Order: sequence, then structure tokens, then C-alpha cells
Amino acid sequence: MLNRKLALVRLGLVGVAITLALSGARLFAGLPLQENAADDLGLSAQRLEQVPALLKREIDAKRYAGVVWLVARDGAIASHGALGLADVASAKPMTEDTVFRIFSMSKIVTTVTLLTLVEEGRLLLDDPVERYLPELGNRQVLVGGTADAPQLEPAKGSITIRHLLTHTSGLPYDLFAEGTAQEIWTRAEIWAAPTLKDFVRRVASLPLVHQPGEKWTYGVNTDILGAVIEVVTGQDLETAMRERVLKPLRMTETTFRPDAALSARVATIHHRTPVGLERDDAAMQFGTLAFPSGGGGLFSTLHDYARFAQMLLNRGELDDVRVLGRKTVEMMTSDQTSHIPPGIVWAPPSFGLGVRIRQNGPAASFGTVGMFGWDGYATTYVSMDPKEGLLLIALFQHVPFNEDSIFEKFTNAVYQALEE
Repeated sequence: MLNRKLALVRLGLVGVAITLALSGARLFAGLPLQENAADDLGLSAQRLEQVPALLKREIDAKRYAGVVWLVARDGAIASHGALGLADVASAKPMTEDTVFRIFSMSKIVTTVTLLTLVEEGRLLLDDPVERYLPELGNRQVLVGGTADAPQLEPAKGSITIRHLLTHTSGLPYDLFAEGTAQEIWTRAEIWAAPTLKDFVRRVASLPLVHQPGEKWTYGVNTDILGAVIEVVTGQDLETAMRERVLKPLRMTETTFRPDAALSARVATIHHRTPVGLERDDAAMQFGTLAFPSGGGGLFSTLHDYARFAQMLLNRGELDDVRVLGRKTVEMMTSDQTSHIPPGIVWAPPSFGLGVRIRQNGPAASFGTVGMFGWDGYATTYVSMDPKEGLLLIALFQHVPFNEDSIFEKFTNAVYQALEE
């Protein structure tokens, strides 16, 4: 434990123990590398070699094209690297500079942006959303019928900001809706909207799949929060996000609209076929919308997102820059939903404000009660463990999501290396 305490670096993210494929890496805005830190961080450097070994097996077996990963503890890096290819067809190598479509990992960034407005008193968690987006008032709930003749009943109350942050509004994803609801939501072509305003207008024309606050249903909630941010700040979502989160954290390569230089580094999304890994055109197109999707539209890099995640693990601060207050992060990472039954598809055992939270009970992988994070459609993963001081990130570009439970395998490989 003494070695681990001596290794604390004021949670500024420096240090490295195990590194593969460092070509092109600009680690954390140019901060220097520190070799052989794993043992000082209470991790066995020898056992931690199972992380790159696991990932290399997956790449060598051509189950995945490529991956970048990072493991940090107490703000110092214990393992990071890149393996495989960013694009199979051109044999373009994966590097730590590769740009990823992070899809739903965008939700945590949008959530943090929204919570800065709560801190400023510009909105409250239990405000009705129609205060900012009037078209979302007077909601109707689907209770039966067909897509052509739906049976509806009035919502018993307003959708609130808290409902949107916790996916309890009754606004689903069309992909995950079922039966009549899926047909109605699919017909609306919400993702073809040319602007965020039009996206909200299309969503406002559709029924909820349950009463607000009644169930947990994964859906378009964070995209709606993006529109709330625009109304409250008077700025477009990316500008508000950049001023409040990205710029203070020096996240220079996170954006909804990559420029030519970033676009040249974007990884291809692949899927498996009988003859090998191939580009998935549908997934690539799905990641390109005409409007900024706070729920799934960001592009980012390993090192950019690690700075963001470490800020949350530090309870809102990084490199002497505070993005969120300590109590804000505490609420964000506290249970909001374990008393609410799941709606469509599935629900995590517990969900905070924009993040899942591990509770007591059976789990799919090693870990700690209170660890939190979220994932992305193209198999991207982040987990933060306040008790152990651990940050885990693994970024693939692969569909279907988390094939062969690669996240659970990655997490197990990290946690088995803990010694202190």
C-alpha cells in the first residue's frame, strides 16, 4: 500500500507500465511517460500482461480488427496500447491516435454538460422539459391498438429533466421498441432529421411507450437533453460542450464534426463474415447524422476520453481544473432507478444520471460496488471505479455490440491483477 500511495500524482494521469504500439501516441496532451508504474500502483505488472495478451488473441484470431485500451489507477497509467488494424481493407494500423465513433459514450459527455447548467441554477433536475421545449408537453402514451390506429392515453405528468437523464421518460429508441411502438417510431424517421430542432419536432409527434417515471427504457433521452442545452445556453450543442467540458479538459480531438485531419484517422467499423472481417456500411452510415446527437454522435480518441473519464473519477476535477462540483458527481453516480422496473428490452441493475452503477448482487465480471460507466454501439467501453481508483477504457469498432462478451473478459483481466 505504501508503494501505491507514493505513486499518487495528484490524479493528473501520468505514468505507464505496459505499452504496445506506441507509434503516434501523444499521451494526455504531451504529459511525460513514467515507466514501470504498475507495481507501485498496487497492480501486478506480470499479471497485468494478461490484458494485452487477451486482446492480442482476439486480434490474431480475427474476431476483431483492432483495439486501443488504457488502464489507470490513482491517476497514473498502468497499461495502454493499440493492436491490430483500424481498417482491414487497406491494412491501416490501429494506433493510439486513431479516432473512434464512440456512439453512446457520448451520453456521459452530454450529461456532464447539462449538469454544469444545473450547477449554475439555470435549470433544475425536476423541471418539466416543456419549459424548454414546449412541443414536448401534453404527452400521449401508447397503450394498445395498431400503428395506423393506436390506442393512447394522456400522460399522468410531464417528462422531467431527471427522467431524461435516467432513461425513465418513456421515449424509446426505435431500434429497441417493440411491436406497434417500433412500427410507429420507425415510420417517423427521426434520424433523418436535418436539424436537432426537427429531430425534437419528430419525436414530439410520437407516443411514449409508458408513463414518465414508470419504467426504465433506453431511448433518445440524451438527444433531447442536447436540445435543452441549446435552448438554455443559446449556443449549438458542440459550442456549449466545448466551452464547458472539452476545452477545460484539453480534449482537442473530440467533436461531432471531424475536420479533414481527424477524418483521415477515423477507424472503420467491421463485422464478422464467413470469409473474415469486413466493413459494416450500415454502422458507418448510422454514425453520420445531419445534427449533433448528444446521445451518440461524438468522435473521440483514447487519450481525450481518458482525460474526461479521469475527471469524473477525480470527482469533477483534473489538472487543477474543476468541471463539476464534488457533490454533483456524487449525485450523478448515485442510484436513481433500482426501484423502477425495466421497460422495453433491458435495464442495468442501477442507473444514475447518465451512467450505470454496479450494485450488490450477481455481476457478469469482476469489479466493485459503485463502479460506473457506459458503452457505445460499435463496442466501446469505459468504466470508473472510485473505491479502487481504477479507470478502464477499451475501444473497438465492431458490430454487433460486445460480441463474445469482450468487455467482461477485458474487465476480468484487469481486476485479477489487483494486489493492493
